[in-house]
Amino acid sequence: MAEIKKKIWPEYFEAVNSGKKKFELRLDDFEVKEGDVLILEEWNPKTREYTGRKTEKKAVRVDKFKIDKLFWPEEEIKEKGIQIISLE
Repeated sequence: MAEIKKKIWPEYFEAVNSGKKKFELRLDDFEVKEGDVLILEEWNPKTREYTGRKTEKKAVRVDKFKIDKLFWPEEEIKEKGIQIISLE
């Protein structure tokens, strides 16, 4: 189990910290596995500073995708975008 520190913007921090947002969409530029702990540190992009608040969340599932390997044609993804739906 690894601990991984990442920045998170205030509007997303609130949703994750409260438990309302149960997913993270991240660029695949770091290694994360199921069981690892994300330490999400609130970052204000306007002031370019940390706020001092943080929350820890355990990764229970990790899915990785390449844009050209998804279920839809790349042109449709570029035109319409992708939505992520959390289920409870």
